[in-house]
Parts: sequence; structure tokens; C-alpha cells
Amino acid sequence: MIRSFDHREFPASRVLDAKRGRRISVCLPARNEAATVGGVVGAIRRDLMERRPVVDELVVIDDGSADATAAVAAAAGADVVTASSVLPGYGTEHGKGQALWRGLHVTTGEVVVYCDTDICDFDPAFVLGLAGPLLARDDVTFVKGCYERPLHGHPGEGGRVTELMARPLISLLFPQLASLHQPLAGECAGRRDVLEAVPFVGGYGVDLALLIDVADRFGTAGLVQCDLGRREHRNRALGELGAQSLAILQMALRRAGHDLDPWSPSLLRPGAEAVAIPFVERPPLADVPAHRKTA
Repeated sequence: MIRSFDHREFPASRVLDAKRGRRISVCLPARNEAATVGGVVGAIRRDLMERRPVVDELVVIDDGSADATAAVAAAAGADVVTASSVLPGYGTEHGKGQALWRGLHVTTGEVVVYCDTDICDFDPAFVLGLAGPLLARDDVTFVKGCYERPLHGHPGEGGRVTELMARPLISLLFPQLASLHQPLAGECAGRRDVLEAVPFVGGYGVDLALLIDVADRFGTAGLVQCDLGRREHRNRALGELGAQSLAILQMALRRAGHDLDPWSPSLLRPGAEAVAIPFVERPPLADVPAHRKTA
């Protein structure tokens, strides 16, 4: 059973006391999130950097936005880094997993917190609840967020891909992770040495892949979840979730040891063009010479 915490156990005062000189980096991957990224950045900057020096580094990884995401994030107080400019020798294609990997490279904190930027009601307590267990307990290596997720205002109706794809896969192939409430949550945090030791799957598969890989490399004893309260974000239409589901499926099958290399997975729908979902993976940053030179 994976241990659980509540974000209310980690008020800013406790997290500050537990820091003991360690740096906390917050990394926010973003692509076309101009409507919400300013609120996320502004809340962290105001409450956790200016009012209380909890967060030491706040970086937005702009993954090729076509809107004003980068300008809004910078105006709100984040350091903005263009994803394709980071370690371009390892590919420059877009994707959440690639953005998280590049964010790990450009940040310096001993504790790295990841949060999504499409959140409408962002609470700085998200960061406290994710970083808190890592700072307060030496036996914690990785923290996964969980929360109440309403769908169009209806409580308990969020997480469709979790219930229809991720949870069945976990039950069948990775039952050691079955007690996680929201394995696809974008909010998570880890110790730098742990994150640098595992690969990052590109695209939508990264959230579950990090759990699988950290558990495989370091065991489940150090993996915990923290209830962050309530999270409301932009929900996608059902027809837009197929690509995400296929990315998670092929990642999970690969991690379970199935050879998918002869295939070229594409999402096939009647009357529509096939959508290719290539499997992309970045190596552990500990194995990247350019990272070791800057670490």
C-alpha cells in the first residue's frame, strides 16, 4: 500500500523549517496556456517566493506555444525557457515528457516540483503538498498528487483516461501501483538524484512511466501520494482523448516487456486520417554528458 499524506500537513512554515538550506525548483511545462499560466505563476511567485522564501526557482518550459504563453508567464514572474533550445541534440519535437526532461536539465534544486499550467483554480498549497513529504521525510523519493477533479462543475467526474485506460493497465500489469488515486496526475515531485536516474517517456505517457520507472529502480516504499484538495482544469472532449490513451497503452506494454518495435502505432478512426503516436524516450539525465557538465 502506497502511503498517503494531506497537503494540510505541510503549511509553508513547516516546509520552510524542513528545507535546511535545500533548494526547491518548480518546473511548469506549458503549450498554448496563455489563459491560465499567468495565474499559476503569479500565485507561486506571490505566496511562495515573495511572501515566504519557499521556492527558489520558478521555470516555465514553453513547448512551442503559438499564443502568448511565454510573454504571460514572464510577466507573471517566471523564468521562461524555450523547450527546443534545451539539449537539441536529443530531438526538438514537442511533448509533455520532453518538456519535463528539459525542465529537469535547466533547473538546479535538490527537490523538483512539476505542476500543470492549465489549472483554473491553482492553489500554492499544491507545491507545499508535493515538496513537503520530500523535505520532512528522508525515506520519501517521489510524491504524486491527487485531488478532487470535477468535470464541467460535477464533482467526481474527472479522470476519464485514468478510469478507462490507466487503472485497468495498472491492475493487470503493475498492481504494486494500484493504490494510487490518480496515476496520471500532472502534479508530482521528486528528489533530483532520483529523477536524473530514470528515463522520461515523451508525450502523454510520461506521468505513468515516471511512476513505473521510479518504483522499478527505487522501490515503492519511497513513493507516496499527497491529497492536494481540489483541482479544476480544462477538460478535453471525449474524441480528443484517444491519442492520449494510445500513448499510455503503448508505453505500459513496453514497460511490461512487450516488443512493439515491428508496429507503427497510429490511432485509427473510421472516416478520419490516421494519427501517428510515435514512442519517444529521453535517456536518464545522469547518462547525458552535456547534463553532467552543467550539474
